[in-house]
Amino acid sequence: INAEYGGGGFIPARILRTYLKIPILGVIVSLYHDETNEIGKKVSVLQWIDEVVAKSHISGKRILIVDEVDDTRTTLQFCAESLKEKHSPAAVGVFVLHNKEKSKRGILTPDVWYCAGHTVSDAWLVYPWDALDIAEHTRRSSSASSKQ
Repeated sequence: INAEYGGGGFIPARILRTYLKIPILGVIVSLYHDETNEIGKKVSVLQWIDEVVAKSHISGKRILIVDEVDDTRTTLQFCAESLKEKHSPAAVGVFVLHNKEKSKRGILTPDVWYCAGHTVSDAWLVYPWDALDIAEHTRRSSSASSKQ
């Protein structure tokens, strides 16, 4: 089961689903304030998995949590711990597109498998699916890449 959590992880989870042929269950949790882009102190749960769905799709199954970026690791820890405590999966793994190279507030226990596509510096990341103007996003991205 591919358990994605809100916002940025939906698109990478959907791409993985094409190849893994497994269901996607979405949760929405947040640590950032959308208005200010500042980190909060506590994870907010906006949407969680229905208990009936969890019994048939999570309990005793291997779960992959997918997100676009591992910044503070706080929401990843929250999701991994909550899934394990509430739904008893057989195993939990985490996949992120980008891991920011910095100290983390959250901790993933050794029994949680972890994989990041790339490790990047601690800078604000804007993904194509977040862009208001995709042509401008592409231009800026190309310009930044050529400077590296």
